Amino acid sequence: MPRIEIVTGIVLDEVDLDELAQACSVDALWIVERVEAGLLGEVAQPQRFSSAELLRAQRLLAIERDFDANPELAALVVDLIEEVGRLKGRLRAAGIDDK
Repeated sequence: MPRIEIVTGIVLDEVDLDELAQACSVDALWIVERVEAGLLGEVAQPQRFSSAELLRAQRLLAIERDFDANPELAALVVDLIEEVGRLKGRLRAAGIDDK
């Protein structure tokens, strides 16, 4: 009999600075530095982040940590990952197999 695993969670619409930092296990200053550098979110008060920005922050952190990359290089890599995702979505929408 196949094993069924039930995963529970919540859907996030937006998170604030502290929630984003906690979700990424980083200090809020790490987030602020990337926002001020234009690598994550937009400079606005009060700062709110979408679920897409949460994913971007997690990707930035992983690239910086795993490859010892500086924030700008990590952002470039994440930009490319996001663009590939958008292009694959367009291929699927056009009915073209992306493999």
